[in-house]
Amino acid sequence: MKKLLQRLFRKPVIWLAERLSSAPRKDQVFASLSALLRNIQNKKESSGIIVPFEMPTAKFVIFSDEHKGARDSADDFRPAENNYLNALNYYFDNGFQFINLGDCEELWENKPDIVIEKNKADFEAELRFLKQDRYYRTFGNHDLQWKFDFPRNRFLKPVFGDKFIIYEGILLTTTYNDRTYSVFCTHGHQGDKRSDGNAFSTWFVAAIWTPLQRFLEISINSTSDSFELIDKHNIIMYEWSATQKDLVFISGHTHKPVFASLDHIERLNKALEKAKANQNAAAIETLEAELEKRKAEYAGKQFHKTMVVPSYFNSGCCCFADGDVTGIEIEGDNIRLVKWKEESGQSHRIILEQCPLSYLFDLISNTDMSKL
Repeated sequence: MKKLLQRLFRKPVIWLAERLSSAPRKDQVFASLSALLRNIQNKKESSGIIVPFEMPTAKFVIFSDEHKGARDSADDFRPAENNYLNALNYYFDNGFQFINLGDCEELWENKPDIVIEKNKADFEAELRFLKQDRYYRTFGNHDLQWKFDFPRNRFLKPVFGDKFIIYEGILLTTTYNDRTYSVFCTHGHQGDKRSDGNAFSTWFVAAIWTPLQRFLEISINSTSDSFELIDKHNIIMYEWSATQKDLVFISGHTHKPVFASLDHIERLNKALEKAKANQNAAAIETLEAELEKRKAEYAGKQFHKTMVVPSYFNSGCCCFADGDVTGIEIEGDNIRLVKWKEESGQSHRIILEQCPLSYLFDLISNTDMSKL
């Protein structure tokens, strides 16, 4: 009977969840992100922090959207935990600073004390960075409770201690060719009224979606044949970033990795077009196989949009249904999109995309934003 009900109701429930999951409006996203950036630049401590860095010695890893849960069938982080812990061990041992970009805990579905109890190893791994002043964190929409003093002091302070601070945004700043550039990091839910602290969305997830997710065995990251709403939100965030002077924007929230304003599937398509134009049979075969693999992994993409300014990045998520974890690295003069994947019981770090940070800065500084 359960299998029959799953077959009957899985698609309608997925459709309903997608309809309720995201509703970004361009004007609201633009206004919200601009206000947050301005507040951080004006050193409003409740909004965020400015972190200067030197490009030759920079070492940052940016993860988001772990959605740590209660270790039940609705816990999307559970399959990815091993890769996440192995990744944190690598970055800790190699001297990286860790930026955790929101939706770290799944508090729409779970009570905070349950999440903390069930994820002790993960909190301990993050705490190691904090003890060495190498940990920065923002809140997202699914862990919005951490924005407020009472739940933060009650649940997180016993774990992380008095040094622990959660921001809405983090602004990394550096100097290149006698010019100041910024890397703006925030979760990315700002301006999306169905996820930006919306009471109805929170109730729907806790009271309706989560029980159905458990019963129908649905993962939020392998549910859809269309990323239209998610792509729309990424495009809006890109369009905002393209209006900012000397700034690179890194977000999470959409669970869709984006590198230099092109998502991974779009970059593969462009490489495939070039290989076909050059009649490179070996490259065509390799790229077609890789493209099919990525389409399945990221659940497809229904439309393409070329984003000409390389100003926007998205870290993806740490809760893909197959256990993979994606993130953004900044190391020296390199920025990378990386994936951690388990094969034969071992976690492997795979570089999906990379380019010099200085190259990005040169491009965005020479672009006339008024003509976009």
